[in-house]
Amino acid sequence: MERLRSVIAPKSLLAAAAALAASANAFVAQPNALLGARSNVARISQRGPHMLLAGEGLRSARAMPLLPQATESKPTHVVTKMASSAGEKKGGVDIQLIAYFALWYLGNYYYNISNKMALKAAGGAAGFPLTIATLQLGVGCIYALFLWAAPDARKLPETTKDDILACIPVAFCSAAAHSFSVFALSAGAVSFGQIVKAAEPAFAALLGVTLYKKNVSKGKWLCLIPVIGGVVLASVKELDFAWSALFTACAANLFAAFKGQENQKLMNTAGIKDRIGSVGNQFAITTILAFLISIPFMLAKEGSKWAEFVTTFNTNPIVSFNLIASGLWFYGYNELATMTIKKTNAVTQSVANTAKRVIVIVGVAIVLGESLDPIKLLGCAIGVGGVFLYSVIDLIFPPKEEKKIEA
Repeated sequence: MERLRSVIAPKSLLAAAAALAASANAFVAQPNALLGARSNVARISQRGPHMLLAGEGLRSARAMPLLPQATESKPTHVVTKMASSAGEKKGGVDIQLIAYFALWYLGNYYYNISNKMALKAAGGAAGFPLTIATLQLGVGCIYALFLWAAPDARKLPETTKDDILACIPVAFCSAAAHSFSVFALSAGAVSFGQIVKAAEPAFAALLGVTLYKKNVSKGKWLCLIPVIGGVVLASVKELDFAWSALFTACAANLFAAFKGQENQKLMNTAGIKDRIGSVGNQFAITTILAFLISIPFMLAKEGSKWAEFVTTFNTNPIVSFNLIASGLWFYGYNELATMTIKKTNAVTQSVANTAKRVIVIVGVAIVLGESLDPIKLLGCAIGVGGVFLYSVIDLIFPPKEEKKIEA
């Protein structure tokens, strides 16, 4: 428990982050901490979530664990208003971008913790991984619909039927990538799943060349050697190694690569970007479609265990709370990541993604007590470093353009 307390900042940028961190802390320490929380909700609402950030600090948070409905569920909307009210820049510093980065990292970090706790409490890979993955998307759908319904929150997109149909390939790949990723994290350690997922550029390169007629420079091909080698080295000493985790993480990489290519095609379609209106709307539409697409697969795979899952959800607060929390974190950090990428250049994106991956792998492993063997850490460093180099190699050594021979 002391390790978890040490990674939770007492002065988070957002009250929701502190509240959810306190709840996660309580669950790691004592799984039944939520059972006595209902009596404290009224007291928290009266004193206001800001009390978690001042005066009592995290001592109050640990003493009064929160229910999901007592936490702030609008990270993106709140951050946007904070940044706009304070001014986008102060003294040459982009306050909004810093807030996006901080909440993106925080959201990704706590998503991995709450997701793993929900999966583990529900029985791991033998439990309900596909059901949990689908319902996480469902939580995101509720949040997206709320923003469209709330006054002055988010403008409805002006999409047509053809626009929705054009979004289906991206949504299908998104649903598959998320489901396979959740299953991989249920079958093995979070750190191992993240290391394997770091090899996504290899899948993107192969897919781009073979199916989408994209050119990949020699420098990028060479950078795939440390990426793949680092993953293999990290797997050698992995105590929680499982073939199912390896295969499903690779499948998640494949569909994530497909998603990236299809999303690029979609955004290059004339007029559709203007009709969707914003990055938030694009992600909301994709999430809603991905949720609808996931339902038939969930029913086919785990539909016979639905009654058992409902009983587990209603009787086990670790499952119910962390499922809802992970759904909110997943939606929030993905939307924030997209907004961050739009405000930065290629080098900044690469550095940010590399740093995020390292923070998640090491931080979550420490909190959840996963193995951090020196060989595993070395493989992680080589693999993640290779990913970073892959992202910037063409900027360091620009590939030579082939001369076209005119007839």
